[in-house]
Amino acid sequence: MARILAETGHEIIDANNGRRALERIEADAPDCVILDLVMPEINGLEVLSSLKQRGIRIPVIVVTADIQDTTRRQCEELGAACVLNKPPKPELLLAALRQHLGTPAASAL
Repeated sequence: MARILAETGHEIIDANNGRRALERIEADAPDCVILDLVMPEINGLEVLSSLKQRGIRIPVIVVTADIQDTTRRQCEELGAACVLNKPPKPELLLAALRQHLGTPAASAL
């Protein structure tokens, strides 16, 4: 995903776990977050919940191998802009970014 985003002009900021993701979101204020649900320390659902509790309104695109409707609904209830199945097709990932950012290139975490 990072390669696809970089090749299309997006700046990438990564975090290797949920705790670090929350720190980077607060420090770097990215335009969008691309979030996995399975991460060390704090999982993706907890990240979504924390963002919601803190009132941080940022488009979050969840990318997950979990295809259950209940997981998708839970992500959306916690504020995810959309949920894509893993691995996302490049055209779907880029379309989601365009839809939720309204621009062809921006920074993504």
